[in-house]
Amino acid sequence: MSKMWGGRFNKKTNPLVEEFTRSIQFDKKLAEYDCIGSIAHAKMLGKCNIIAKKDAARIVSGLNSILSQIKKGLFKIDYSVEDIHTLIQNALDKKIGKSAGMLHTARSRNDQVSLDIRMYCKKEISSIIGLINGLKSSIKGFSKKNMDVIVPGFTHLQNAQPVLLSHQMLAYCQMLGRDIDRLNGSKMRIDVLPLGSCAISGTSLAIDRNFVAKELGFSKVSSNSMDAVSDRDFVIEIISSLAILGMHLSRLSEDIIIWNSQGYGLVDIGDEFSTGSSMMPQKKNPDVLELVRGKCGTLYGSLVEIMTVMKGLPLTYNRDMQLDKEPLFKSIDVAQSSLKILTELFKNLKVNEGRASELLQDESIYATDIMEYLVKKGVPLKDSHDIVGKIVAYALERKLKLSEVPLRDLRFFSSKFNKDVYGLLDAKKSVNLKNSFGGTSPKQVRKQLENA
Repeated sequence: MSKMWGGRFNKKTNPLVEEFTRSIQFDKKLAEYDCIGSIAHAKMLGKCNIIAKKDAARIVSGLNSILSQIKKGLFKIDYSVEDIHTLIQNALDKKIGKSAGMLHTARSRNDQVSLDIRMYCKKEISSIIGLINGLKSSIKGFSKKNMDVIVPGFTHLQNAQPVLLSHQMLAYCQMLGRDIDRLNGSKMRIDVLPLGSCAISGTSLAIDRNFVAKELGFSKVSSNSMDAVSDRDFVIEIISSLAILGMHLSRLSEDIIIWNSQGYGLVDIGDEFSTGSSMMPQKKNPDVLELVRGKCGTLYGSLVEIMTVMKGLPLTYNRDMQLDKEPLFKSIDVAQSSLKILTELFKNLKVNEGRASELLQDESIYATDIMEYLVKKGVPLKDSHDIVGKIVAYALERKLKLSEVPLRDLRFFSSKFNKDVYGLLDAKKSVNLKNSFGGTSPKQVRKQLENA
């Protein structure tokens, strides 16, 4: 198989170099985009009379035939070839002969590779956004189904205040919404055509870059050829956005893992999303969620990898940049698989309402409501905080629930207490009181559901 370069070399490439520099094992993912980009390029060359129209037509026809094979899974990948661009060029040579040699006119692999990656990223970002919306919809469905369930909300993994379960779940919808915003921002910045920048400085040939941009659906054309061929910050940005997404999915998984544990028993993730132990017959493990949590490390690793590759490169193209694809492809695969599995898991997730009620028997979680009760009666917040803290300590020392502390004892701490304070020691009452915008009251959570 011929290379796309080699005229100035007198000796064959060392086989070790061939093996070390080969990228087809991972850049084969770009095969479809390489054909589509080359078809637009060939059409432009013919339109601008840079090559004969009949040669352009033959190239387009040959590439369409190869593209059809790729889409049907019939295109054979020869792993001895340097990269996917060379493989497709060789296939075109075999299919149409001499005319194939004109395809690379006014183009370098530098701008060709950048184009292919950008087209790949545009499509995959759209796919990931669709999957994030799918997970949001699944969480929203779970929240609606369990709209009235109240659970203890945690800070520092300690009981904090009662919240609607749906409120906590919708917090993740907010995070996922920001993930979509970041990816949409990345997609906008990717939407720039690099083709026509050639190796570094553009070309003396009278090409029409706007024609190619329109053919390929790009909204802009790159305005600096050196930046276009050496820019990989769009790859870094995508991987960074996916690392943040992975962090959100990991936190979501951790919450469900904790709730699913026997110590909490708030949810059951179902047998179909659990695995067992080869040693302990009784075990039902949340392995799927643990793997989503673990794969977040893969996303972080990919980000460090690409940042390290790019950090010291002088302008313009350097072969190091070939190493951008593995972390990119890996990150996209991890994000997509994690989103798919979590979407299905939430459709089957069951809540143990009885256990939720048991956990709400810890009346210390109403301490903030009692504090705000005093604030409403004119007691400064600092003093209210101190008073309620002392009451909680008093109850703990005597092994009493707050509801069991007599009113006369409460009045010892503050004369502002009346019988109505005991009505605050109720989960429904507590969440209904949190009616500030964005709070956990049913009214506010319904608004969140509408906007989710």
